[in-house]
Amino acid sequence: MTLPSTYADRNCSLARALEIVGERWTLMIIRDAFFGVRRFGDFATQLKIPRAVLTSRLKLLVREGVLTRDDDAAGSVEYRLTAKGVELWPVVRALMGWGDTFYSPSGVKRAERHDRDGGLLDHEGRCQDCGSVVPVPEIRIEPGPGFDPDDFDRDPVSDAINTPRRLLEPITTPHAR
Repeated sequence: MTLPSTYADRNCSLARALEIVGERWTLMIIRDAFFGVRRFGDFATQLKIPRAVLTSRLKLLVREGVLTRDDDAAGSVEYRLTAKGVELWPVVRALMGWGDTFYSPSGVKRAERHDRDGGLLDHEGRCQDCGSVVPVPEIRIEPGPGFDPDDFDRDPVSDAINTPRRLLEPITTPHAR
């Protein structure tokens, strides 16, 4: 039996959540927003996503309050995670961890550290050094033992994402939209 194409009328929280974030490109956009990608052109470069699909997904995420769209006087547009969007970090972390466990035999692709003391975070986001659950803005992500730079394109967006950095810290690249 196939699932209906929309879950909006279902009385199930999971179905409703999947209506917003259950599509592959959408989760990749959200992941990259955590990694600091904010501009349309940078999402397109990093994800190799068709522009029409990216436009559609960004509009959905803005409409649903997961991202906000900020336009400045110079015509530049940036997309930022809202508080609602930041609440998706445990979901993104869990999916990345699941992928590392089953599809990255060399270890985690990206390690998470507490930016304040450098302690590694466990699968629940708890610092192994100080014991605190670390809020998203204090998480530093860096290449882990399973990271292979040859798996990534050499472009300014990938270079920025693959450099140790705090989550949500904006990357800057020469192109924008």
